[in-house]
Amino acid sequence: MIRRLLPLALVSAAAALAIDRWLAARRGADPARSMRMMVVVDAPIEETWSVLADVPMQAEWMAEMKRVTLATPGPVGVGTRGTALVRVFGVPMVDPVEVVEFEPPTRYAIRHHGLVSGGGVITLEPGAGGRTTIVRWDEVLRPAVLPELGVRIIAPILGPIFQADLHRFARLVETGSADG
Repeated sequence: MIRRLLPLALVSAAAALAIDRWLAARRGADPARSMRMMVVVDAPIEETWSVLADVPMQAEWMAEMKRVTLATPGPVGVGTRGTALVRVFGVPMVDPVEVVEFEPPTRYAIRHHGLVSGGGVITLEPGAGGRTTIVRWDEVLRPAVLPELGVRIIAPILGPIFQADLHRFARLVETGSADG
């Protein structure tokens, strides 16, 4: 049985690699597709920002994040590093991250440095006369193996998960609890 499966596995791996290279050539210099999420929070921007900028609290509203530990002392800002324990498709992995933009109360961006690279940016803008906040989240995740193919597989799966995370975030800001 293994003798029959091994050639099939090799052919499948070669095909996946060829598809990944073809997708990379087709993309050229264009940036990878990002996942784009948005939610309106029923709270002013300063209140929304204070929850977003509380990095350890992110595990409360990001369902796939189990915990985050900051490695850099002091207040969060550009250069802050941390490690998140996340579950991706049920598989636990360590996600080293770095804050690359931190502009209170409107912009927060990180870069992923683990097996899955990429980054995300969350922007906040006042809405409805300052009583609400529009939160936009753009994220690009690229697996180390077969990155072009991986982006196209990951985005349709994780995009809805991240959108649900944003709704949990809104509930956390509005009610003090991410659980509905």
